[in-house]
Amino acid sequence: MDPQLLSIIVCPACHGELSPVTHAGADELVCQGCGNAYPVRDDIPVLLVDEARKPV
Repeated sequence: MDPQLLSIIVCPACHGELSPVTHAGADELVCQGCGNAYPVRDDIPVLLVDEARKPV
C-alpha cells in the first residue's frame, strides 16, 4: 500500500490512525483507536464501517 495514502486516510468511525496488517492471508487496515479492521481488496481500502471486522 502506498505510504502517502496511509498518511492521509483515517478510520471512518473514530478518525483514528490506520495501520496495515496481513491477517489470515488477507490485507487489512486496522484502526489504532477503535480496533475496527477494514479490508483491502485489489490494493483498494474499503473504508465502510459496515464492511469492517469488529474487535473482539
